[in-house]
Amino acid sequence: MKKYLITIAAIGLLSVLSLTAQKKDEKVEKKFKEYEFSDLKILPHTSVKNQASSGTCWSFSGLSMLESEIIRTKGDTVDLSAMWVVRNIYKDKVEKYVRMHKEVNLAAGGSFADVIHASVRYGFVPEQSYRGLNYGSDRHNHNELDRFVKSAGDILVDTRKLSPGWNLAIDAILDAYLGKVPETFIYKGAEYTPQSFAKYCGLNFDDYVSITSFTHHPFYSSFILEIPDNWIYAPSFNVPMDELMAIVDNAIDRGYTVAWGADVSEGTFSRDRATVFDQKKSEEIGSDQAKWTRTKEKTTVEYLPVEKEITQEMRQLAFDNYETTDDHGMQIVGTAKDLITGQIFFKVKNSWGVGGKYNGYLYVSRAYVQYKTINIVVHKDAIPENIKVKFNSCGSCL
Repeated sequence: MKKYLITIAAIGLLSVLSLTAQKKDEKVEKKFKEYEFSDLKILPHTSVKNQASSGTCWSFSGLSMLESEIIRTKGDTVDLSAMWVVRNIYKDKVEKYVRMHKEVNLAAGGSFADVIHASVRYGFVPEQSYRGLNYGSDRHNHNELDRFVKSAGDILVDTRKLSPGWNLAIDAILDAYLGKVPETFIYKGAEYTPQSFAKYCGLNFDDYVSITSFTHHPFYSSFILEIPDNWIYAPSFNVPMDELMAIVDNAIDRGYTVAWGADVSEGTFSRDRATVFDQKKSEEIGSDQAKWTRTKEKTTVEYLPVEKEITQEMRQLAFDNYETTDDHGMQIVGTAKDLITGQIFFKVKNSWGVGGKYNGYLYVSRAYVQYKTINIVVHKDAIPENIKVKFNSCGSCL
């Protein structure tokens, strides 16, 4: 009986000790060590812009990549008008919306293909000649504009019979909010039209290709990427994830920036950095040290972030489950190193103004790019030759 009572007492003591340990655990706060980024290679690019309250990241980022290309090929730094592109694309969208009886997306969003399409069809205009601010503000705000355009498109389809001046009505809406399009303008003392200015900039728009990486289409073929904002039905070339990353790496190494379309809905995406960390593995690092350094007072335990290992299957599943969607367009302008972990990050130019810790830039981990990239657009010379050969052998000429 005594032995039995001693056993019960021991069990009780262990329970008390366990609860005490648990209370101590609750006083331990875990958090990441801060990253310390050091830029490695930054390619020439124009200044950070602010899309403000407009869904036009695709125009700002697509043009930003082309601006870097003008610097690379011509040595001229020119800020191109994002709203010039937006205005022309909006009109083309309405026409397709009407022709397709509403069976296509009519919204503020777009794709990098829109920028190429508008540049080929309508030319370029410098920002100084067309700011697209015709509503008493120095910041873009398209809340009314987007609704008016969508409503006008619906009205046109619902009438079942187009009047001769229907397209003039769309022009009037766009003129009211963005301003009338300039027929000519002055740049560095010379007069240009939008078409002649595009020739001055000297880009061959056939040189720019969209690359993606999904398994629901064969690799080394092209397909129309199934995202709502691809209203223009632009094709993308399909490669395995590792080769997508090889293209990005080769582009930066050879002096080409990258237009990057990505999902930014992850909780680990912020205006300063984007990672895909493995919570469990991260917390395990340094856990033994934490065990022996706990005190009765609240303790903060810092641990190093560990990135998840991304696979092709993870990419596909996230896309199929709508966890990876075409949220946001940005420009990859270079690389950086985190001095804490030794990880290599991409430096990305955003279009949310110059705020934040890095004045409008953010640092994005390789795992995030692997996992959350919808597509990229690069100059075709940025693609390694061994990847080009695979396309050519499959009948898809790059």
